Amino acid sequence: MMTRGKEEHSMAQRSSLPQLVRSLVVAALSLGLAAGNALAAPPKYTNSLIAQRADAQIFKHTDGYYYFTASVPEYDRIILRRATSIQGLASAAETVVWRKHSSGEMGAHIWAPELHFISGKWYIYFAAGASNDIWRIRMYALENSSSNPLTGSWTEKGSISTGLDSFSLDATTFEHNGQRYLLWAQSNPDSNVYIAKMSSPTTLAGSPVLLTRPEYAWETQGFRVNEGPAVLKKNGKIFVTYSASKTDDRYCLGMLTASDSSDLLNPASWRKSPTPVFVSNVNTSQYGPGHNFFTVSEDGQSDILVYHARPYQQINGDPLYDPNRHTRVQKIYWNADGTPNFGIPLADGVTPFRFKSYNLPNYVIRHWEFRGRLETNVNPLADSQFRLVPGLSGSGTVSFESANFPGYYLRHKNSEAWVEKSDGSTSFKNDASFYQRAGLASSTGSSFESYNYAGRYLRHFNYLLYVQPLSTATDKADATFIAD
Repeated sequence: MMTRGKEEHSMAQRSSLPQLVRSLVVAALSLGLAAGNALAAPPKYTNSLIAQRADAQIFKHTDGYYYFTASVPEYDRIILRRATSIQGLASAAETVVWRKHSSGEMGAHIWAPELHFISGKWYIYFAAGASNDIWRIRMYALENSSSNPLTGSWTEKGSISTGLDSFSLDATTFEHNGQRYLLWAQSNPDSNVYIAKMSSPTTLAGSPVLLTRPEYAWETQGFRVNEGPAVLKKNGKIFVTYSASKTDDRYCLGMLTASDSSDLLNPASWRKSPTPVFVSNVNTSQYGPGHNFFTVSEDGQSDILVYHARPYQQINGDPLYDPNRHTRVQKIYWNADGTPNFGIPLADGVTPFRFKSYNLPNYVIRHWEFRGRLETNVNPLADSQFRLVPGLSGSGTVSFESANFPGYYLRHKNSEAWVEKSDGSTSFKNDASFYQRAGLASSTGSSFESYNYAGRYLRHFNYLLYVQPLSTATDKADATFIAD
């Protein structure tokens, strides 16, 4: 495993705050001036969320429900689920709302449905082939006026004409400044992503505008593909993610960015990231992450990435017909420049947190060359993500498992905190186990007392992490962390 060069690390981040400043910070926090720390618990989900459901969408509606739809491995029907929480979708009943035709159009390859609520009605956009020409893929729409889209009748609204009579799929829609837009992928001759204004939920207004075509090496592996666009609006920007390359382990996400005040039909308004923003990860055993959607957490405070991935790299036969693309979710974090940081596709199990310092709120726990420390604007993001798991020593304790190095845990060694691979020994398990206590400086946070050294807590000092006894208010603030 490679370590990063120390010359890349800011010397400013290695230095300590003057004691006077530290004291003032602690005093301010004790007076309640750190209201920003009084946050709701961060979202926690268990992956994979739903097995064998690819091209997944989770849509949060104003009725208090999350709605789920996705491609099924048989490509023969459209399904919906709903629940009052994202995790609840995992066990929610699944309803078939439409099946493929027995002949003719919409008779094969029912792909990538998306559910949208527009002007008081529900619409499902999907792609389908013909029974006598399964690769004649075109986009279609269904409409339902029921308040609950799992009930009522769905009316076929026919195909969505783009003016380009070719392979087309992955329609999504969004509204901006009172104008509704459609985004989709279409062959011309590569699979490109287009945008157009809409005059109705099923009709385009004007000619398609090309937003992105496969041009980088990571977009042309196996096939030359840009597809599956998804829209995220935040921080004065509009982000469009899309999937690239063949649907095996090389499948990945790219991203376009535009100002929300720009002309979205002007290709010059969009900047394309030269590198992928979300890729396979060997350490977490997640491959081919793609065809994503965006939703928000139950409390509305966190943006959530919805995507699919496989838990293995090698595929027998055509990856399109491998059924094990599973629906997954994880929290999105935000870079200092206002752009999303998706991190890595996380390992199966409970999603991890970041742990923010109580008295240095912009700083989080991370590992750097496997030493535990505090830092801000962490890159790569996964260095600052830890899964809080049942303690290796048991007895009501917890352990911090590294998100990007599963099997590695935060442990103390000579009073210093390091991230190391568990050797299974009793001493390691004890060193890596902590009692999670109410925050010593604030009940909005947590403090972590060593399992095998009673009265010693995980704390930061000079931006490094230690396990030490505490005595002063400053010590207690240094030993208080906010889950994020």
